Amino acid sequence: MITEHDIKINVKPPKKDVSRSMGVFYNPIMVSNRNISITLLNALGKKNMHLALPLAGSGIRALRFLKEVKSLESLFVNDLKENFSQKFKESLILNNLKSSQIHIFNEDASQFLFKQEKLDYIDVDPFGSPNPFLCSAVQSISRHGILAITATDTAALTGTYPKVTQRKYWARNIKNFMMHELGLRILIRKVQLQGIQFDKALIPILSYHKDHYFRIYFLSEKGKEKCDELLKEHQYFLYNPKTLEFKTSKYNFEEGCEYLGPLWAGKLHDSKLIKKMCEINTHPEEQKFLEIMRDEKDIIGFYDLNVLGSKYKLQTPNMQDTLKQLKGTRTHFSLIGVKTGKSLKEVVGLLKK
Repeated sequence: MITEHDIKINVKPPKKDVSRSMGVFYNPIMVSNRNISITLLNALGKKNMHLALPLAGSGIRALRFLKEVKSLESLFVNDLKENFSQKFKESLILNNLKSSQIHIFNEDASQFLFKQEKLDYIDVDPFGSPNPFLCSAVQSISRHGILAITATDTAALTGTYPKVTQRKYWARNIKNFMMHELGLRILIRKVQLQGIQFDKALIPILSYHKDHYFRIYFLSEKGKEKCDELLKEHQYFLYNPKTLEFKTSKYNFEEGCEYLGPLWAGKLHDSKLIKKMCEINTHPEEQKFLEIMRDEKDIIGFYDLNVLGSKYKLQTPNMQDTLKQLKGTRTHFSLIGVKTGKSLKEVVGLLKK
């Protein structure tokens, strides 16, 4: 018996690294993922929301949504695992939760999604890549609905296997200190392209990398013009490994630079939403992480102080002094990363002083 925030489930935690071949299991690392999703849903302030979990797994997220999400009108819960319906009903009884708001399915995730209508929130939380479920999820999300996407295939998105990155995400990445931010932006573009073909503009309202996964929440808007605006933010990232300079460009070539992407070069967060999340958050363990994202400059790229110091023979300065000098902020992508609007020349000059 496992307890997570007053919810009990009768399931075993994995004894080794998780794999696709496993049956239903409880993943303690994803508690943070679930905490933040609940905080976001409550911060939205919407009423009578219809939520869908096409890959419910152990059912822990669904059970917590029932207990903690204030705006929930109905919850559509699905998983293809054998006996899922019966086991989930047993979990409802175990936690004294009413079943009147619940619709339980035991189907293929994509088929389940295609059958639903007027879904205000869809949470795609697979093992590995979300690719197999993107088409059905994008088509099923309503106007002004929220599409939440998790990806745990970080090796593919960060360029560990470049051919896999190209094949699965239609982009290029390499291993460097910015690989997690660039991987996140590559994933955002991939999901957006799925929406644009249906004239749905998927706008990131919260995007981050944490532990072993990427997580993005999109607001779904309808309209060709909005889709065209998104496409303008699909650019290449040019990175010079010799100087550490970087910039975005419409083109994938510049002398001395590696090109990465195409990727999303726009904003990762809705600033008002994340401020609200920080105010109403009831999970203390997430507060610092949320505040870092709240205060983080929403611009593409950052400087790693250790890499910068090694390259330019600089003594690594105090972080607070550095942030003040560079008028920068911390970034959740790196403990020693700084986001600043200043050029590399300005950054190096200030740090030398």
